[in-house]
Amino acid sequence: MTARAAPACPLCRSPATRHLLHAEGRDYWRCGRCEARFLDPRHHPSPEAERSHYLKHENDPADPGYRRFLSKLTEPLLARLPARAQGLDYGCGPGPVLAAMLAEAGHETALYDPFFHPDPAPLARRYDFVACSEAAEHFHRPAEEFERLTGLVRPGGWLAVMTCFQTDDDRFRDWHYRRDPTHVVFYREATLRHLAAACGWSCEIPVKDVALLQRPR
Repeated sequence: MTARAAPACPLCRSPATRHLLHAEGRDYWRCGRCEARFLDPRHHPSPEAERSHYLKHENDPADPGYRRFLSKLTEPLLARLPARAQGLDYGCGPGPVLAAMLAEAGHETALYDPFFHPDPAPLARRYDFVACSEAAEHFHRPAEEFERLTGLVRPGGWLAVMTCFQTDDDRFRDWHYRRDPTHVVFYREATLRHLAAACGWSCEIPVKDVALLQRPR
């Protein structure tokens, strides 16, 4: 890697970052404060490359396997919601299966995705819950994205995040999640807990790869 100044953490903005890995022509860094791992911003994919890659995903609403996968998030979230809650599926993609599952459970769920549902109107409201499933790892500016997300949640409401938690730096090079060219930031449990604490929110990890952050009332 060519010597250069270390980039600040894109999530907590700490300058306490160290080089982690150079692989396939790309550099990755780790944050000593929030423990996020992230791709050097110089190597972020273009919007055109991102959209093209997302269109390759096959997220069939009728696929029981995909529904079981999403139930890791929906089941613990639904257990904490009041009846007829209002929510937002943030980063829903071209096939908003998560929103459909939440709607089937009786919760009105709006959609937002910068590529496939870009209407900004849902971002002008506040909700009982905001669900962010397999989207946070794509955030090029996660500090700004999480500031937006927390602002969308009403007092007492929930921000539900599902992303594959990073655990082992020794396996990072060969980790399938890193190899996805659209994945640019990687979270640990400690990262989500740090984010919640910085906002004054609580954080639960009900199952692996799921964090439920609650805004105080």
